[in-house]
Amino acid sequence: MSEQQKYEPKIVAFLCKWCSSAGSDLAGVSRIQYPANATPITVPCSGSVSPMYILSALKKGADGVLVSGCHIGDCHYMEGNFLARRKLHLVKELLQFCGVEENRFRMSWVSAAEGAKFAEVVKEFVEDLRPLGPQEKLKAKRA
Repeated sequence: MSEQQKYEPKIVAFLCKWCSSAGSDLAGVSRIQYPANATPITVPCSGSVSPMYILSALKKGADGVLVSGCHIGDCHYMEGNFLARRKLHLVKELLQFCGVEENRFRMSWVSAAEGAKFAEVVKEFVEDLRPLGPQEKLKAKRA
């Protein structure tokens, strides 16, 4: 088995409490198979995810970060996902400036009824991260 096949990317997933977190729960209770690479963190709204959270996750060893929220127009906080989309679009530019591949960051819109879609988002993200290998650019160096 090659090193690439052994490598399993670590993903931090910031999930909207109202939709995407419930979608991940639905995937679990429906026994939909998907990689266990994502560590979910439930947030009140995708709009509450600071770019600093994303950079911190990468600095602490994540190979990729997923932010997932309600579909555009369905936010429980009216415009939170519009804010997230605008704010997090800039994250890709910031990551590129830091020398981190923009493919290490992903956004998705998953409703509470879309367990299968959540599973597919995680599966595709894992498959896209594998060829990139471990994220080393922002990782904190241990003394």
